[in-house]
Amino acid sequence: MLLLVNQAHAASGDTLAQVKKKGELQCGVSDGLPGFSNPNAKGTWEGIDVEFCRAVAAGIFGDANKVKFIPLNAKERFTALQSGEVDVLSRNTTWTLTRDATMGLSFDATLYYDGQGFLVKKELGVKSAKELDGASICIQAGTTTELNVADYFKANGMKFTPVVFDTSDQTVKGFESGRCDVLTSDQSQLYALKIKLAKPDDAAVLPEVISKEPLGPAVRQGDEQWSTLIKWTLYALVNAEEYGVTSKNVDEMKASSKNPDVRRLLGLEEPSGKVLGLVPDWGYQIVKQVGNYGEVFDKTVGKGSPLGIDRGVNALWNQGGFMYAPPIR
Repeated sequence: MLLLVNQAHAASGDTLAQVKKKGELQCGVSDGLPGFSNPNAKGTWEGIDVEFCRAVAAGIFGDANKVKFIPLNAKERFTALQSGEVDVLSRNTTWTLTRDATMGLSFDATLYYDGQGFLVKKELGVKSAKELDGASICIQAGTTTELNVADYFKANGMKFTPVVFDTSDQTVKGFESGRCDVLTSDQSQLYALKIKLAKPDDAAVLPEVISKEPLGPAVRQGDEQWSTLIKWTLYALVNAEEYGVTSKNVDEMKASSKNPDVRRLLGLEEPSGKVLGLVPDWGYQIVKQVGNYGEVFDKTVGKGSPLGIDRGVNALWNQGGFMYAPPIR
């Protein structure tokens, strides 16, 4: 334990300098979750968590490809961050009080607002989670889902039998093989796991959402500069969408926009990226190479992806959602 604390202390406080010295960002991601972080057929990592790390790299180096993706399962993710094995954890991880206050971690912004749900086989004829009394439920170990499902069943006077697995792939296989009646996880993850099934159309996601799951990047406590840089990378993505700046029109906007908000985002007026320790035109580099938040959402988990998830609460604040970013000024 002392060794781990010392390593974490050594790894904190100057993360940006260390990243620049290494010449790449070490980003902890899931060990294979479509839409969030998953290698494609060519071995290239894809997903909304992946795109966020690429945005961070674009701001630091002016090159979104200077990222090393390190796959981590739920059990090992926090140790990897605490010990300095990764610089940022961008791995569909829920922001909770215990994680924020007792693990030496800092959650500074929410990349995706989610909630826990249930996936069932259609042949069971179940239409509501209230019909799951006595069910066996597949759960991934080391996640918030274990406590959430226990709370939900207790509150509704129902019983269940947990069937726990170490990885998401094992959880899916357990569900498919009949080890359990139900699979529970964040709803976004259920859609991602559903497409991994041999017969996706034979399963359905129930309508109930039983928890709040704000998912976002985590860093080590004790490095305010790095925490600020991470959250403002997300704010740049969100502000770009609000201002109508996209990867397609960013060069035109840079050349002709008179909007002060747009000009500050693109590094044409102060404050530039230098105040964050980034390249001066950090916002331009992020949008040009990665896109704005809406573009990233659509191609990874939204309507332009196999998951086809609706924006819902992840829409901009002025379109009925929660995505709201402080101004760049």
